[in-house]
Amino acid sequence: MRVFVTGASGFIGSAVVQDLRGAGHEVIGLARSDASAEALADAGAQVHRGSLGDLDSLRSGAEASDGVIHLAYIHDFSKMADNVRVDRAAIEALGAALAGSDRPLVIASGTLFLAPAGRTATEADTGDPSDDAVGGRRLNEQLLLSLAGRGVRSASVRLTPTVHGEGDHGFVPIIIGVAREKGISGYVGDGSSRWPAVHRLDAARLFRLALESAPAGTVLHAVAEEGVPTREIAEEIGRGLEIPVSSVPAEAALEHFGFLGALLGVDSPASSALTRERFGWEPEQPGLIEDLDAGHYFRTAAGAAS
Repeated sequence: MRVFVTGASGFIGSAVVQDLRGAGHEVIGLARSDASAEALADAGAQVHRGSLGDLDSLRSGAEASDGVIHLAYIHDFSKMADNVRVDRAAIEALGAALAGSDRPLVIASGTLFLAPAGRTATEADTGDPSDDAVGGRRLNEQLLLSLAGRGVRSASVRLTPTVHGEGDHGFVPIIIGVAREKGISGYVGDGSSRWPAVHRLDAARLFRLALESAPAGTVLHAVAEEGVPTREIAEEIGRGLEIPVSSVPAEAALEHFGFLGALLGVDSPASSALTRERFGWEPEQPGLIEDLDAGHYFRTAAGAAS
């Protein structure tokens, strides 16, 4: 297949490009900058110049493809409402370009806050669109799934809050940076809250499986570990940085961790049982604690801080 990928030079996108090419697919990656274009060319992908806000470039990329994987997203937590609107317009443009063709459009969504705290979220959960933290992206996922009625083979791959691996610049490096700055590796309360996790290479393979075979209107969960206790994460970070590990009271979490303080204390396990059963997806890469134990997270964090 000739696959158009947005966010193709990113942490997850670059792994998706690698997996697609390894399976014999031709990849066209959206590139906003010269650096992104160079990275895509080095990875063996064709370059399609444009940006997430350039709807004409999105439409033309989709029209020239056999399917689309949409991974690009603006991760500026100070402008969440604006980011959701940009993403919605992108999904609408890509969907319009593929309408009536039965070609696939696969997007990334998330498992966080899908179910009430403490209950394991499944692919059948839809979340609460009125939730200010993630509601907009829930509505965008619903828009994506509704494209099944317009002749688009739409699928949403929900990612865990922690997608780990070498080169990660998401939540785990932020937590490591806080631990380095504060001199302690903290967890909220008793540290029993759980975060699901997946390695970027396992997630990349699921995006390809969704592209190749997911029926229209499908939700998949890229969940390798249903829930890693945050205390275990803190303890591994403490070992890696050789600093003490300590509880942070819930009322002090925002001050200590910044915006992540609102997330770290929430018990948010998620399952991928239905995804594994339907698509034969079995994660093969190291788990989060093993990945932390490999040491590269602490080298990266040290380099970023210097």
